[in-house]
Amino acid sequence: MIAKSKKGVHYAWFVLLGVAIMMGFARGGLNNATGLFLTPVSDDLGMSLSSLSLYVSIMSIVTMIFLPFAGKLIAKADIRIILIVGVIFHSGAFALMGFLNSVWGWYLLAVPCAIGYVIVAQISGPVIINNWFKKSKGLALGIMMATVGAFGAFISPWIGNLIANEGWRTTYTTSGLVLGAGCIVVILLFIRFAPGNKGAYGADEVLEDTAANATNKETYKGIASSIAKKSPAFYALMAFFFFLTSVAAFAQHVPTFAITKGFDTAFGGTLMGLFMVGLLIGSLTFGFLADKIGAKGTTFVALASGLVTFVLFLLFGEVKPMIMIAAVIFGFLSSSIGTLGPLLTISLFGNKNYADIYATASVGLAVAGIVALPLYSVIKDLTNSYNIVLIAIIVMIVISMFLVTVAFKQKENLVKQGHWN
Repeated sequence: MIAKSKKGVHYAWFVLLGVAIMMGFARGGLNNATGLFLTPVSDDLGMSLSSLSLYVSIMSIVTMIFLPFAGKLIAKADIRIILIVGVIFHSGAFALMGFLNSVWGWYLLAVPCAIGYVIVAQISGPVIINNWFKKSKGLALGIMMATVGAFGAFISPWIGNLIANEGWRTTYTTSGLVLGAGCIVVILLFIRFAPGNKGAYGADEVLEDTAANATNKETYKGIASSIAKKSPAFYALMAFFFFLTSVAAFAQHVPTFAITKGFDTAFGGTLMGLFMVGLLIGSLTFGFLADKIGAKGTTFVALASGLVTFVLFLLFGEVKPMIMIAAVIFGFLSSSIGTLGPLLTISLFGNKNYADIYATASVGLAVAGIVALPLYSVIKDLTNSYNIVLIAIIVMIVISMFLVTVAFKQKENLVKQGHWN
């Protein structure tokens, strides 16, 4: 029986272990390290920061195009084959960047890198967890993102020091191959797409009595994607994803921000390690809070922490202890994307067409990557400062609070109109 081990531990927890480690390597390791390479590569090859960081925007364009298909793809094909192909695309492209000499190489490799990232580190984790957990879903998502933070807390300083000691070329290739191999191992050992007739975690408990059975049926209710994707609530959610991701995108600029304040590349790696510690803490906190007070209330806690973060960056960026504290709180905020993004989607639209709705709304994440990252770079190149960026981010956090309020108000209208079934 695949759902439970011989000792009675539900197999869902082993699936979660595999998903969490995979996400830790791909998202906490490779993706989080992107910003560490920008300044060393641009300085070595004589590129402007804005021209190099444009490849991240190309990744976001590819992500935006591919996202609507990704949810359907992982639901129809063998999940392990799809994930392994995704790892090869993502980690392989990362490794090949160590051999590049022209910015056009980064632009070309951005395509497979983005496709692989969407599959491995963005869509598959939340969908697989949603399939395997019928209770403690917030906790499971929190553990997944906490693992991303835990892995990143060790991998980011390792990569930062490797760049400083061995150079960016060796670091690109080594990290891509090592972390990609780790992903493939855990995919083969642990990951399965869904429990099928074996039962998800918590499903047996909700079948014990009639009242609970009614709750189980309610679990599969929601708003049809055809209606959801035409609603103001959906567009508010997509806009929220855009602004929150634009805020979190500043993580790629934290090492460069530190350099503008007089710190070195190794300290940039330390900051990203602290960022990942915050990600770990936030993931567990937000997962727990979401199960206790709901996705809406937890989102406001996250956004409030964001205001604290960027006030610290803006006012105390040259004070080493303060910028370190800000990095931790920033990670705390950024963890909310991986945890609260899926939970907000379920809270607003239910489980009925969750994968399709979440994948489409996530286009907002991709658009943010297209706009925010290069815009931050251009502003920095023009002003030699991130102050304008930091002020803009504070404004975006306030707008995000408004959008969440609007989304839940519009959900009430959809329910009143009888669309929740």
